[in-house]
Amino acid sequence: MQTPPPPSANRYELTTLRQAMQDIQAGRFRQPQALLAPLVAQQNEQALILHAFCLCGERDVKEAARILASIGLRNPESLHPLQDLSELMAALNQREAAIAVCRAAMPYAPADTRIHNVLGDLLVQTGQFDAAIATLTQATAQQPENMLSHNLLSMAHTEQGTLDTALQCLTDCLHHEPDHVGTLANIGSVLAARGQMEQAFPYYRQALTLRPQDARIRVNHSIALLKAGRFAQGWTEHEWRFRLPGHTSLPIERLLPTLGPTTNLEGQRILITHEEGLGDTLMFLRYVRPLAKRGAITHLWVPEALADLCRAVPGVHTVQVGGTTPAYNWHCPFISLPRVFAETAQPWGAAVPYIKPNSHKVSALAPLVPQNGRLNVGLVWGGAPRPTSHFAHMIDRRRSMSLHTLAPLGRLEGINFISLQKGYYAEQMMDPPDGMRLYDPTDNLHTMDDTAALMMALDVVVTVDTSVVHLAGALGKPVLLMDRYDNCWRWLHNSDNSHWYPTLRIFRQTTPRQWTDVVERVAQALATMVRQRA
Repeated sequence: MQTPPPPSANRYELTTLRQAMQDIQAGRFRQPQALLAPLVAQQNEQALILHAFCLCGERDVKEAARILASIGLRNPESLHPLQDLSELMAALNQREAAIAVCRAAMPYAPADTRIHNVLGDLLVQTGQFDAAIATLTQATAQQPENMLSHNLLSMAHTEQGTLDTALQCLTDCLHHEPDHVGTLANIGSVLAARGQMEQAFPYYRQALTLRPQDARIRVNHSIALLKAGRFAQGWTEHEWRFRLPGHTSLPIERLLPTLGPTTNLEGQRILITHEEGLGDTLMFLRYVRPLAKRGAITHLWVPEALADLCRAVPGVHTVQVGGTTPAYNWHCPFISLPRVFAETAQPWGAAVPYIKPNSHKVSALAPLVPQNGRLNVGLVWGGAPRPTSHFAHMIDRRRSMSLHTLAPLGRLEGINFISLQKGYYAEQMMDPPDGMRLYDPTDNLHTMDDTAALMMALDVVVTVDTSVVHLAGALGKPVLLMDRYDNCWRWLHNSDNSHWYPTLRIFRQTTPRQWTDVVERVAQALATMVRQRA
């Protein structure tokens, strides 16, 4: 965020600006204004920017816009202060306030393409794709050589699902700057989203030739490699994520190395850490038992929701929730375990099922599932929106659906639907589709161990791409995955089954953002299961 004070600032200014920024980042907008007032009176530029942020937070849109637009005009070669505002308000889930300030700023600086870019990006984040495309198209017309505008316009089309146009935006602008690294990498990303893996790789290679140390491009390249099934190279390349924020604070030199076919780990304490989503940890718990068989003392550091389930995994020595870093010989995030085992006889880890439900919980929760002769189908239709996380929010918008989208399933005979849906999307159970028998035992599901126990009473699980698909697959339960068009690397790009989970069937969108044919195919699969049961 472009708000640090200049080096010449005195101690009073530094202290004041830091305190004001901390308050603003915490969503407190009134308190900093009094603190900033003396510096604002002196026309201190950093103080004026923070003052405008406070005004935005309090919805004084016009004055905030006037201040930020004028500062932007004085600094035409710098990042516009509206960019900082957009990031701040996104982190507070107050994007609409930032959008209003951007719109109000435009009349003060109608030729400042930076404002269009910030506004267009925010409109994409809020799902206002047509408005974003109009705004960013205007930006590219005003400044045809502005590569950022072209790339943001491509992103808007990508999020809308018009991938052909997204690709055209990037290839058309490349003549302005043929070696523009971001554009080359983004062409690779759009091609990979379309499933054109072999066409994507040359663009990634060209981008990495120009900027070989760019961790973000290398991670995106690794995802394309994994999605194409190039696992050996993909796992190695994916380790570049450690150069991005938030993946591990543990020393890289103590990262567990790739094992040879007969590497002995006798007595070595391996700290295995949760890194991203619950699904990743569930997916790669399969490697704990093979580690233990090599003599490793496995110490799992996981969230509370997974703790009980992890304790029951064969080969687990210790499960830790919270606390401080324990003693260890090597550490390894769960997502690095496939790389660790890539050159061994167990590149896919232990066979399914590698998770065991708690037998007492299985008995206790079984009565929550109807025993009326119908097919019992577990159902999940949404993930977690996480609106304060830009990337996670965009992904969730593509993978999740409304419960009413599943209305054709409700018209099937011989089925009980049992909700496994938790969180934001669970509210939709108050208004289920007509005819859908929807049972809701989720008040009894507090951890993944509870959910695993309930799943044992189900015949099949139908889910979008969430942790539930990994849990069902790891248990060896039949699972039907409703997958987005630009699918996750875990499910490959041209497959309806999975190396990871033998009981998984994948029903992928054939058109971006369109679920109709996916739901129809799932309905046909369930109808077949009902007939086979009769």
